[in-house]
Amino acid sequence: MCSCPHQMETLTRVNESLVHTVGAVAIVSDVLTTIGPQFARQYMKFNNHTVVDKVPPEMLHLIDTHWYQFPPMDPMWHKILGLVMIVLGFMGWFGNGVVCYVFLLTPSLRTPSNLLVVNLAFSDFIMMVIMCPPMVINCYFETWILGPLMCDIYAMVGSLCGGASIWTMTAIALDRYNVIVKGMSGTPLTIKRALLQILLIWTFALVWTILPMVGWNRYVPEGNMTACGTDFLADDWFSKSYILVYSVFVYYTPLFTIIYSYYFIVSTVAAHEKGMREQAKKMNVASLRSGENQGASAEAKLAKVALTTISLWFLAWTPYLVINYSGIFNKSIITPMFSIWGSLFAKTNATYNPIVYGISHPKYRAALKEKLPFLVCGETEETAPKSGAATTPAVAPDASSNATADGKA
Repeated sequence: MCSCPHQMETLTRVNESLVHTVGAVAIVSDVLTTIGPQFARQYMKFNNHTVVDKVPPEMLHLIDTHWYQFPPMDPMWHKILGLVMIVLGFMGWFGNGVVCYVFLLTPSLRTPSNLLVVNLAFSDFIMMVIMCPPMVINCYFETWILGPLMCDIYAMVGSLCGGASIWTMTAIALDRYNVIVKGMSGTPLTIKRALLQILLIWTFALVWTILPMVGWNRYVPEGNMTACGTDFLADDWFSKSYILVYSVFVYYTPLFTIIYSYYFIVSTVAAHEKGMREQAKKMNVASLRSGENQGASAEAKLAKVALTTISLWFLAWTPYLVINYSGIFNKSIITPMFSIWGSLFAKTNATYNPIVYGISHPKYRAALKEKLPFLVCGETEETAPKSGAATTPAVAPDASSNATADGKA
């Protein structure tokens, strides 16, 4: 019985301790959700275990409170990310630089359609030149150390060049659709029309790039604090609406346009090939087009190019879209590791675009063999026709049109 007062005293102390603990948790919660990152950092400075710890003071006003709950990333991941960016940077610089060099210095390649390919290579080249070095530097220091201005410039370049690249790929798909599907009834692409398209593409991308600078959303550090992009963690729907509208014009519209174009391109070429084979049977010859039996059919080649183009485009930009949408609708699943790889996937698009749109071009490979022969992969000359093939004047225009389709693809 005499121990009861002692037990009561112990229980009282435990209750007081719990009250203080709950109060401290509530204060921290208020700090993280209402007061802001600057005070949160001061209040939590005794605990040096968040991903925001190394962020310079002048950048703290840009950091969303969501990131304060995550511990620092393992330094190994920063090293891996920096190494990957170095590799992607050199591949992007070299690949896109070579495409621009060969196309611009080869008179036979200076066609309106190829101006779009050069614009794509130029956009990817600029993006990798400006964005890779800052990210490598920040990976070395394990946080963004270049200040708010460079954060804005970095994110603006990514948005500008990314939008320009996406819509240039769309313009290339539409040009191929115009040549192959519409044929003689289509409006031919001239140098002036190509330059006008390029101007409109950059203007359109520039508008979407500037909007976050004038109040519709903003550019902030993201993920592991080594890159900057649009603020997809903002709580207000005005900022969220920018990402939703932006995705419509810079993701869904280009994607469905490219799919639409290549669907009808493949369908048109397949129908043409079927007609050629039926005509060949009537004439009792193996083929009406020279060299047809020496490789895959034209529709198979074109379908392969179309599938590759759409798949790589989808793989490059979809992860970043998913991350942005997750930040809008379910930010609880967003982690530094989860968010940073989306922007990395988007940058890989600049490394394989030279392969898809440049090296797959037969005349480009021939010019590359002349100027930089050590980079040539595959055949650069047309093979001789087999004896079983026959070409008649009546089908020569069709064959020429189909050859144009192959060349465009």
